[in-house]
Amino acid sequence: MPTEEELFTAVDALLEGEPQLPSPAERARLREAAGVTQARLAQVLKSTTQTVKNWENGRSEPRPPRLQAYQRLLEGWAAKYPLAPEPETPETLPSSVVEQPASTQPLDEPARPSTASASAPDPVRAASPAGPSTSRRPAAKHAASKQAAAKQAASKSVASPAAVDARFANGPLAVLDGDGSAYCVGGLVLDCPAKTFPTLVDWALTDAKLGAPRLHRHGKDADPLIVLTGEAAERLGLPAVLEDRRGLRLPDDHKVIKQLTKAKWKLTKRGFGPWARVYRPAEGGKRQCVQFAVLPWGALDTRSWGDTGQLPPADVAAVLGTYATRVLTPRGSTAVCGLELMSALRPPTRAVKDAATGSWVSGPNPGSLAEPVDPAPPEAPAEHPLVATLYPRHHVRTPDQVIDEEAYDWFRPLTDEECTQGYTHAVGIDVNMAFAAAANRLVIGTGPATHVKSPAFDPKLPGSWLVDLSHIETDPRLPSPFTPRGTRPTGPAWYSTSTVAYAVELGAPIQPSEAYVRYEHGAYFDAWYTRLRDAYMATMADLGVEAGMSEADFLAAMARHKNEDPGQAAVLSAIKSTVKGGIGKLRERPQSIKHKFGEPWPALQRPTWSPHARAELIGKVRTNQHRKLMAWARAGLFPVAILSDCAVYLSHGPGPLDFMPHTDEGKPLPGGFRLGVSPGMVKHEGTRDFLWLAQTIEDDQINPARHIKGDDAPDSGE
Repeated sequence: MPTEEELFTAVDALLEGEPQLPSPAERARLREAAGVTQARLAQVLKSTTQTVKNWENGRSEPRPPRLQAYQRLLEGWAAKYPLAPEPETPETLPSSVVEQPASTQPLDEPARPSTASASAPDPVRAASPAGPSTSRRPAAKHAASKQAAAKQAASKSVASPAAVDARFANGPLAVLDGDGSAYCVGGLVLDCPAKTFPTLVDWALTDAKLGAPRLHRHGKDADPLIVLTGEAAERLGLPAVLEDRRGLRLPDDHKVIKQLTKAKWKLTKRGFGPWARVYRPAEGGKRQCVQFAVLPWGALDTRSWGDTGQLPPADVAAVLGTYATRVLTPRGSTAVCGLELMSALRPPTRAVKDAATGSWVSGPNPGSLAEPVDPAPPEAPAEHPLVATLYPRHHVRTPDQVIDEEAYDWFRPLTDEECTQGYTHAVGIDVNMAFAAAANRLVIGTGPATHVKSPAFDPKLPGSWLVDLSHIETDPRLPSPFTPRGTRPTGPAWYSTSTVAYAVELGAPIQPSEAYVRYEHGAYFDAWYTRLRDAYMATMADLGVEAGMSEADFLAAMARHKNEDPGQAAVLSAIKSTVKGGIGKLRERPQSIKHKFGEPWPALQRPTWSPHARAELIGKVRTNQHRKLMAWARAGLFPVAILSDCAVYLSHGPGPLDFMPHTDEGKPLPGGFRLGVSPGMVKHEGTRDFLWLAQTIEDDQINPARHIKGDDAPDSGE
């Protein structure tokens, strides 16, 4: 047995060990209470912003000597800013930011699954009704078909062990049929007695128990979504076809609009169209809002959702429920969902205590896009008021006047050597979730741009740079990394930080003549990327394609994955469209035919309208791709065409394994493209014969990557 002295010595050694830091959430709270940004703290501790972020979300811990310095700083802040008690009643907080007590989640991270979370991997609720007042057994004449559909939908889900938020016990949405049956996720069927829209809204907000918890502690709970089939729309008084095909909305004098107005419900400015939002102003921090999707009016675009809108109600609920749980509850097109997901994971505001009055008010949320910011002149589209005042109406801006960060659209003529090597096929490989992968750890500006003359280039500072890269030599068999068309620059041009940083990586001397830089910045897309990556990987696994497969098994699984489960295939398509559409929305241009050139349009009022962020991201997509092209070029492989994230190579066989380079050990060539399911890895896009390729390039002068799939369907690009 140890002696008392030995035990005391061991305890003393433990007490004198490494400092014990507060929880990650408390570290973030103390820093924000002191008004210090993560970037400023990183500068003081001689570290990086990402490292500080990792400390505050629990991914890593500081090490000596920074550990002792960090502890000393936190102890000083803790003495100045002790933890304040939570407010006793939610009515004291602004209605726009308070719906339920905040968790202890770090401020820059989405909310973790809990008893009040719907972020389980699959959209399943208990198959039994939530209560006698909100559910029923289908009528006898429809019972067999409805029970079969519900059973089929439930069989596509996997029961989740996570507890369900009692407020949203029946899931995020319901698909309403013509006889009042409301199909929810997990095969649950509720009875909806409503026969008018006002009563339907009341039912959705009370008896239905529909909705989903917020994705971030400072965000908002998802509103209930009611999806209307053609029969349900007719039962509620909606026309079978929306006559206003240009405005996509019911006329203001329609009886449904009058019913809602009489019941004191409001509609958003977009009116009652395929996606409609009916609401009343929040009271006491409680939202009163219901989202509607009208299937016969084309709410589910076939380009994103396939034939989902034509499926039985139970199957529609299964598809949309999976998307709602893995991404977020749909509230518009997939492009709208992509943008809304950014705000849901990085809310623009949070509740802060006013030091003068002691009351809770709405304030900006650090690290988010909190308010609309004007772009720099070279970043703005031609219609923007800022540009319209600088150039005449039909002026075509040159590269030194406008930034042109777009995905590749490049092809080249075949060399004499390539024509005599006996190639039989052209094989396309496509990067999985290329735009999402580029968003990972991408730093963008979250504040206004500052104009500087003759700046020293800083690869850690996001912005737009006017610099001459025409002196950089590139192999003519490769596209230039600096232009979308792959042609060599002819003089000074505007580039994003992502592109200029790659020029520095290539060893080129860089001296910008001017720049618009953003000193307020952060990895805004990190949580967005993580959620979409997880949704994509989970859906691919449901389709039989999993990480860690051998190259041959992966190609075989990909060849059949779209036929494994049409519903999951529709979810996969929607996830991909969410990524590309969300990025496109960052620079949304005028949509109304009434817009006048040079006047502002509604999208400019969004904090997430950020052409700078889009340019940074697409610049990174292109340079990421070029880096891998270079790795293969060193092994003697050169592409003949590229469109967006698809590259076409010559091959002696019909598949990727017939030409992809490997090491002597049989492993993929380091730094190049790799077959696999993860974002950033590649899959087989399509194969054509060599003669078709030669004709397409030489005679038709068409980019063969556009039709490499073999069905003449153009690649969607962004």
